[in-house]
Amino acid sequence: MSICPKNRSSRARRDSRRANWKMSVPNMSVCSKCGALVMPHRVCKACGAYNKKEIIKVDAQ
Repeated sequence: MSICPKNRSSRARRDSRRANWKMSVPNMSVCSKCGALVMPHRVCKACGAYNKKEIIKVDAQ
């Protein structure tokens, strides 16, 4: 069985229910080694460090 509404929803009621489906900006933190913006709990793409330790080698370009 599928949903069978008793009464029709108006466009205003339908659209106001959908109004809260907006995307949020991801939280960014500052790398403790180089100062670049990184997502929290991830290796820095600029210097390859996590928690002030070098995790991966990054080529200088």
